[in-house]
Amino acid sequence: MTNLRPITVITGASAGIGVALARVFARHGHELALVARREDRLNALADEIAASGAPRPIVIGLDLLQPGAARHISEALLAQGAEPQFVVNNAGFGVVGPAGERDRDEQLQMIDLNVRVLTELSLAFVESLARHRGGLLNVGSMAGFLPGPGMAVYYATKAYALSFTEALHSELNPRGIRVAVLCPGPVPTEFAERAGVSKRSQKQSIMTKSADTVAKAGYEGLMGGHRTIVPGAINKLITVLVRIIPRRVILGLVDRRQARRRPAQQT
Repeated sequence: MTNLRPITVITGASAGIGVALARVFARHGHELALVARREDRLNALADEIAASGAPRPIVIGLDLLQPGAARHISEALLAQGAEPQFVVNNAGFGVVGPAGERDRDEQLQMIDLNVRVLTELSLAFVESLARHRGGLLNVGSMAGFLPGPGMAVYYATKAYALSFTEALHSELNPRGIRVAVLCPGPVPTEFAERAGVSKRSQKQSIMTKSADTVAKAGYEGLMGGHRTIVPGAINKLITVLVRIIPRRVILGLVDRRQARRRPAQQT
């Protein structure tokens, strides 16, 4: 047993789905630790949550690409008398364009954040998650079900997140740890701008869900013991269809879609 109080750690909590997840967990009575590089945004969110009557979240300004991210988070929590009950790995990014034409170092950083850091934080706190009968929510993407010409490295990182998290769901279930992967489709956030998606192709579609909708689905799915969470009936159907449609057809469809999303100078 431990006297450390249970905390929900949310990475990438400075924008988009991360902010929405923080609000959902706070509304359900979880005390939070918010992790991201942009500490000013974290403090603004922490103030908002505190103003609602919830405990003010612990703010951890941290570049997760720096070595020892899990150790830094653990030390920051211990200094506050806390340890993780839930870990939400939301931090990640993508870039649009043929892999051979995009900056190689940037793509390697993407692998580092979307794969290595996600793995590190998924495994670092297993003992405390088990002590508090908590859980792990990894934010993947519908991209994880597909090959991704035009965003090849990003799609591959999300395929890893999907496979890895589904396996952890089975491995950690006997220890009372809930594990789920959240796989949204398009969500109107900063992600598209960071990825280099052209503004002309950022129109919403029937697949598009708001960050609030995605976060609510993620929270409810995790607490309900689900393994894989795909918000939206159409999106769920697509993840089923891609398992039976010939791969060459899927490759062509994704390639054409990503070609439309590239900035003019890349097409």
